[in-house]
Amino acid sequence: MDSLLIGSFPNASLITTGGSCWRSKNWTHNNYFAIGTLGSYAPTTASWPKRKIQNEYNLLRFKQLSLVLRYEGIEGGSTCQEYNRKHIVKAASGQSFESEPQALDSKRILSSVKNSLDAFYRFSRPHTVIGTALSIISVSLLAVQKSSDLSPLFFTGLLEAVVAALFMNIYIVGLNQLSDVEIDKINKPYLPLASGEYSIGTGVAIVASFSLLSFWLGWIVGSWPLFWALFISFVLGTAYSINVPFLRWKRFAVLAAMCILAVRAVIVQLAFFLHMQTHVYKRPVVFSRPLIFATAFMSFFSVVIALFKDIPDIEGDRIFGIQSFSVRLGQQRVFWICVSLLEVAYGIALMVGAASPCLWSKVLTGVGHAALALTLWYHAKSVDFKNKASITSFYMFIWKLFYAEYLLIPLVR
Repeated sequence: MDSLLIGSFPNASLITTGGSCWRSKNWTHNNYFAIGTLGSYAPTTASWPKRKIQNEYNLLRFKQLSLVLRYEGIEGGSTCQEYNRKHIVKAASGQSFESEPQALDSKRILSSVKNSLDAFYRFSRPHTVIGTALSIISVSLLAVQKSSDLSPLFFTGLLEAVVAALFMNIYIVGLNQLSDVEIDKINKPYLPLASGEYSIGTGVAIVASFSLLSFWLGWIVGSWPLFWALFISFVLGTAYSINVPFLRWKRFAVLAAMCILAVRAVIVQLAFFLHMQTHVYKRPVVFSRPLIFATAFMSFFSVVIALFKDIPDIEGDRIFGIQSFSVRLGQQRVFWICVSLLEVAYGIALMVGAASPCLWSKVLTGVGHAALALTLWYHAKSVDFKNKASITSFYMFIWKLFYAEYLLIPLVR
C-alpha cells in the first residue's frame, strides 16, 4: 500500500511545499532518484519476506524524504518572505531613485542659473556699473536745493536716468569686449567672450539689446539732456572700440583719453544734472559752484582712469599694436603720473573745501579729501611692478577712490 501511494506521486517538478513561493530549485538529482526508488515496484516474483523488507525500507525512505521536504519547505518559506521583503525594499528604494533625478535636475538648474549670472556679471564689468550709478546719484543730488526736493518725483527721475545709463554702460563695455576678444585672451582671460563662455553671437545679442533698451527708455522719458547723454556716450563708446577704418580710437592714446574724459567728466556731470534740474524740477539752467567743482575734479580722475587702465594690460596691447601711454612710456612712469595727477586733484579739492561758506561742508570735504590723498600715497608705495596682480589690485583701488569722491561731491557747497 505504501509503495502504491508513493508510486502514485506525480513528477517531482510538480511537488510544492512551503507555500506557492517555494520553487523546485531545491530539488536535486538525489530527490529525483529517491522518488524514482520509492515509486518502483518490487518484482512480482520476489518472495513475500523480501517484499515486506522492501516495503519497510521504502516507508523509512518516504518518512526521511517527507522530513527533508518539510525542512526545505520551511526554509523556502523563509526565503520567500525574505524575497518579499527585498522586493518591498527595492520598490521603496525605487521611489527614492525616482526622487533623486528630480533633486539632481534642481541642482543642475540652480547651478546653470548661478553660472549664467556670474558670466553676465563679469561681462558687464561691475566696477564701471557701480561707478556710473554712483556718479549719476551724486550729480543728481547737486540739483537738490531743499529737503522737500527729495520727493517721489526726484526718485522717479533718478531711477529713469540710472537705468538708461546702466543699459548704455553695458553696451559700451560689451562692444569693447567684442572688439578685443584676442587681446583679452592675454590680458583678461576670465571675461566670458575671451574664455569661451559666451559666443560672439551671444555677445552681439546682449550688446544690441541693451543699446536699444537704453535709447527706448531715454526716448519715452522725454528728457532731452538724458537722451543726448545716451547718444553721445553711444557715439564715443562705439568710436573707442569698434574696429573699422578711422575709428577704434583706443589705438591712439590721446584719443582714447579724450573719449573717457568726455563721458566720465563732462557728459555725466552736466547732462544728468540738467536732467534733474530742467526735466524733473522744471527749473532754469544754472551752473553752480559744486557742479563746476565736480566737472573739474572728475576731469583729473577720468584722465587717471584712462591712463591707468592700460598699465596692467601692457603685454596684450604691445602684441596687438595698441599704442597706449603705458606701451610708449613704460608702466612705472605712467603709474607715477597717475598718482601725481590724483594728488594734485585732492590738493585742489582741499582748497575748494576750505573756501566753502558752510562750516560743515568745509570740515567734511577737507577731512575727507585729506584722508583719501594719504590713503592713495600709502597704497602707491606698496605696489610691485613685477607682479601684474599687484598692479591690477591698485587699479581697482583707484576705482574705489572714484566711488569715494562721488560720496563727497554732494557735500561741496
